[in-house]
Formats: sequence, structure tokens, C-alpha cells
Amino acid sequence: MNYSNEQVMQAFKLYSSLSIKGYGEKEEMRLYLADEIIRGLVDQFSREVDCTVFTSGEHIYMIPISKNSVFHVSNDSIKKAYFPTKSVNLDLYMMYAAIIVLFGEFYDSYQTMEPTRDFLPMGEWLSSINERISSIKEHGVEKLKEIDREQDYNWSSIIEKWEDMDEIKEKVKAQDARTNSRKSFLNMVKQFLLSQELINDIGNEELQLTEKAKTIIQRYYMDYDYNRGILDFMYQLDQKRGEE
Repeated sequence: MNYSNEQVMQAFKLYSSLSIKGYGEKEEMRLYLADEIIRGLVDQFSREVDCTVFTSGEHIYMIPISKNSVFHVSNDSIKKAYFPTKSVNLDLYMMYAAIIVLFGEFYDSYQTMEPTRDFLPMGEWLSSINERISSIKEHGVEKLKEIDREQDYNWSSIIEKWEDMDEIKEKVKAQDARTNSRKSFLNMVKQFLLSQELINDIGNEELQLTEKAKTIIQRYYMDYDYNRGILDFMYQLDQKRGEE
């Protein structure tokens, strides 16, 4: 297909705006919505940097879909921005597991394509992670080591880290990054999710998914290519119990 120089420049201008901010309002991105050729060019530019563009609510987003993307947020930058100084990559693995559980609470353990609830209290999120960790622990040490190698995901260390966090302080509401407790850890994860516009804090320690989050979950979190069966692993024991 032949494109005019004007179409290419218009598409590149929209792509550049998305690449800088990560999103654009529908009004300022109206050419993307109205012109199929320009939309195709923007999508093509995005694919070249391992990103995808999608419309959700009143915004159009561009997000990386591969860790090889130049727009992928590095582990180091996340640790510096949201975690204490001595944090390690294991903290990020634990964060990812906590996010999977949070999203799973909205999607009935990923058995539904649409959310089944409007909000999630922080306390329920914490309880759900406790249950998930206990469920994963049932596999036993040797089986977990085998699964660690297969999935390239250190479940054994995640369980150990979670269990080492101080449970005594869990009922204390005001907790920051210096408090070694599960609740303080979730508060750090919450700040990350808020900054990425994936959740809204609606008060009273209750969280709500954004339209951006719903789109990402349906397109990518439930896709085996992106999660390497991690979702199945985290919830398979529950599924087996339901079948018995």
C-alpha cells in the first residue's frame, strides 16, 4: 500500500505522542480513530518497538508487550521508584504474584472474561494472597524446585519471603516501606498500580480496576504466551478441589 508523505507524518506524530506519554485522549487522537490508514501506520510503528496500541474508555494507550521493547520498564527503575533501597528482583517476582492475585479476585480466579465485582478491599487482597501461597506450598519442596526450573519463576523463594514478613503488624493501618509486613508490601504494590493507572483507590482501603487494566487483563494476562501457564499453576489446585 502506498502512503502519502502527509499520512506518514501525521501517523508518526501520533505515535511519538503515545511513545512519550504512553497514552492520549481520544480527542487529540481522533485521526487514529477516524483514518484507517493512519491507524494502521501507528500500529505498525508500535509493533516495531514491541508495543501494542488499544482504546479503552476515553484514552488510547501504547504499552510494551515484550521485555525486549525499548519502552519496557526495567526492574531497576521499578525497584528505585517503589521499593526500599535494599530490594532485590525477588521483590518484583512477589509483586507480580500479588498483582496476579489481585486481578484474579476481580475475574473469579480468571474463570470469567468480565469482572465479577466492582471493588476489592485491601484486607481481602491480603487474605487471598495468603490462601494462594498456602495452596502453592502444598506442592512440596521438590515439586516446587522442578516447577521453578520449568517456569523460570522462583516460587520457592516467593513462599519463603512471604512467610518471613511480619504478621504481627498486619492490623496496623498506617504502614510504609520501612515496615516489614505483608500489608506494607501490598501498599508498595498499590502505589505501583496507581502510578500505572491500573487501579483506582476509592477510599476506605478499597481498590477498583481501571478500564485500562480490564483491557490489558483480557488481552494479555489470560494469554498463555505472556504468562507461560503461571495462571493455571496458581489456581490449578483450587480447580482440582472443585472437580472432586
